[in-house]
Amino acid sequence: MSSFRLRIKKAFINVVEPAAGMPAHLKEPKKARIKSMSKKIYVGNLNYATTESTLRNIFSQYGTIVSAVIIKDRFTEQSKGFGFVEMADEQSAAAAIAALNGKEIDGRRVRVNEAEEKPARPRFNRDRDGGYAPRS
Repeated sequence: MSSFRLRIKKAFINVVEPAAGMPAHLKEPKKARIKSMSKKIYVGNLNYATTESTLRNIFSQYGTIVSAVIIKDRFTEQSKGFGFVEMADEQSAAAAIAALNGKEIDGRRVRVNEAEEKPARPRFNRDRDGGYAPRS
């Protein structure tokens, strides 16, 4: 008979509970509170030469900018022609959408509207049948 050795390491997870007397609105993480107040805007049909600072300058006329990102190809680092601007409140976002949708930025008419959540895609086939029809 062969003998096996089993090594088990103990892992401890520290869970930090909020203080008992702390108000409910302070129990949430700070980022979650900021995100719920801000509004994300989709900006499409951008010129490939448009920079994030250009988006910041244009959208800052309508309110406070939380972030401005142009989506780039991960290998070539070239712009994909669209981006997102996150504004501090919904009123300034609505004003920016109304004013900038269809306007020219760097020689291109841009599409500006409220960003939609990306639909979740399944990572793998959970049926585990390999994609084949069941046997009869």
